[in-house]
Amino acid sequence: MQKIRVLLAEDHEIVRQALKLLIEGQPDMQVVGEAGDGEAAVQRAHELMPDVAVLDISMPKSNGLQAARGIRTSAPETAIVALSRYSDTAYVKELLAVGAVGYVLKQSASTELLSAIRAAARGERHVDPGIPERGRWGPGESRAGRSVITDREGEVLRLMALGHSNKDIAGALDIAVKTVEVHKANAMRKLGFGGRIDVIRYALLQGWLKDE
Repeated sequence: MQKIRVLLAEDHEIVRQALKLLIEGQPDMQVVGEAGDGEAAVQRAHELMPDVAVLDISMPKSNGLQAARGIRTSAPETAIVALSRYSDTAYVKELLAVGAVGYVLKQSASTELLSAIRAAARGERHVDPGIPERGRWGPGESRAGRSVITDREGEVLRLMALGHSNKDIAGALDIAVKTVEVHKANAMRKLGFGGRIDVIRYALLQGWLKDE
């Protein structure tokens, strides 16, 4: 039986080694590579061309979302499973939008990750049962490589996360304040956000706050 070749990307070595032991203990899986940050994950995926890459969302240098984008370009045949402690719908939407086929919560049972890896190897989508409204993400709903929100909506949210007022954002983007309000409302509706805290967490995921 041909084993599923897995790349593990997790910045905490103890966690990474525990995941490795779990995966290596399966008769149908083997860990072919490891990475401690997002940049290394993209490089290792390109070198090894694994069947499945398991990516921690919170990693140094580039996070799981950025690494997923890189892997989709450098190793397009590699299926991506995101591993995260966040159950926010916006995180799930963004990872699936850039091409991930699995999203697993770290607090779930270990069997959940194994199920996601097997599903990914078969070309199937697997979203953790602990994710709110899990059934919304059926196969093919998201378009790989496309963000959930438009570029302009993203710019508005980025400036909002950085603390700018609607008036400041309107001036920076050369649009009307009313237009800013519309873009903000549309983006927050698409992402399921309830307030500014959600926007800030999303900005951290996107790496926007590093610019300031």
